[in-house]
Amino acid sequence: MDSGAAPKGTNQPTRTGALEFYNLSHRWAHGMPEWPSSAILNVKTVFFHAKEGVQVKEIETTMHRGTHMDAPIHVEEDTPTLTNYPLWRFFGTGVAVSIPKKKWEVVTPKDLENATPRIRKGDILMINTGSHHDYGDTPEYFCYGPGLYKDAAQWCVDHEVKMVGIDVQALDHPLGTKLVSHGVGPSHPWLEKEYKEYTGRNVLDDFPYWEPAHRVLMCNGIPGIENIGGDLDKITGKRCTFMAFPWRWTEGCGSGVRVIALLDPKQQFRIETGR
Repeated sequence: MDSGAAPKGTNQPTRTGALEFYNLSHRWAHGMPEWPSSAILNVKTVFFHAKEGVQVKEIETTMHRGTHMDAPIHVEEDTPTLTNYPLWRFFGTGVAVSIPKKKWEVVTPKDLENATPRIRKGDILMINTGSHHDYGDTPEYFCYGPGLYKDAAQWCVDHEVKMVGIDVQALDHPLGTKLVSHGVGPSHPWLEKEYKEYTGRNVLDDFPYWEPAHRVLMCNGIPGIENIGGDLDKITGKRCTFMAFPWRWTEGCGSGVRVIALLDPKQQFRIETGR
């Protein structure tokens, strides 16, 4: 009988019957890489077995850490919270597509239009830029990575994508955040000088909007998941079933999520061969 778990020491997906389950979330715990803002994750042991016979942890943090989902209220006042997303948004079929990007490059509508497998109306979309390989407590991941911006987000809305996940530091390109002169920024003013030296252009000429992908996606009802990772490479280029459920937090502005891809190898064979 199938135990439902991969043997120790292997890197195989979890199986149950003919189905395979893939984890698309990064580790969520003390010491994990965090977006460069003032709040940090603190984990405290309140009780432990040698002393009290039980283990209890206490966590102090924002929920905008690691692999997580945002709600519209995070970026726009008087907009919906986590529990205003309908449940059907969090589960369904879709695709994981490879759109390789380098330092400060932008995912474009053309990239999405040409992606394989083709992105269909109603799909859950997972974007693999390759950036998840750089996930760490480094400027390379959080300051110099690629990302989505306004036009690609609008493409997702126009094509009625159901949910979007991407393997970068935020739903928006890092130069569309408060790292530079947007909102309460710049928290990293040196990036504006570096961008000028790198491209010969002013950062605000190329990235004039503050977190437009957040606003365009979520204010049109599309949940967005940041910091996708884990087994993403293993299911990239395939059509899968995805699921990612946030907390049932009535006033929630964001929530850590466990993102799962479910693959039926027999169904995948039929898709790839047309049989």
